Amino acid sequence: MPAWRNWYHVTAHAYGAWLRGDARGWRARHHREHVVGDYKHPPKPGAFAELHHRSATLMNREAVTFEEHVRSAVLLAMVEKLRASGVEVIIAALDSKHLHLLARFEDDRPRHWIGIAKKHSSHIVRQEGLRIDSGGLWGKRSRAEPIRDRAHQLNAFRYIAAHGAKGAIMWTFRDLKK
Repeated sequence: MPAWRNWYHVTAHAYGAWLRGDARGWRARHHREHVVGDYKHPPKPGAFAELHHRSATLMNREAVTFEEHVRSAVLLAMVEKLRASGVEVIIAALDSKHLHLLARFEDDRPRHWIGIAKKHSSHIVRQEGLRIDSGGLWGKRSRAEPIRDRAHQLNAFRYIAAHGAKGAIMWTFRDLKK
């Protein structure tokens, strides 16, 4: 389904934030494996504990958590890079492990532009001395859900805005005027 006026709700996760076998539910890439449950209706406790343990041991380094003092720099770097690339961002939220943003992309390649912004934010955080660990901040890929219509856009905006009440760092188009 094509995106309504090129709007997308994009989610990205910190490295190690969502592993195969996660107790909150998980999905195999391209749904190659059938998994019962999701984050709204998680699988039975312990159902995938062995797979989760194996996934955790295969990680090359510790999972990344965005500490409070780093979140603002990461979020601002993401938004600035996207805007410099011609992407219209209207809201973004970053908590300790997840990024959500609502944006209009000039072309049909939102994951491409998000990937560039993720790389940029990792470099900025390292340059500013906020992180000295090796490796990037982000997990592979991101999810770009096409917005269907104006009502869907408003629902996505409200959903992302609600993350602020849960402790996420927020950025909105209103911050441009400051």
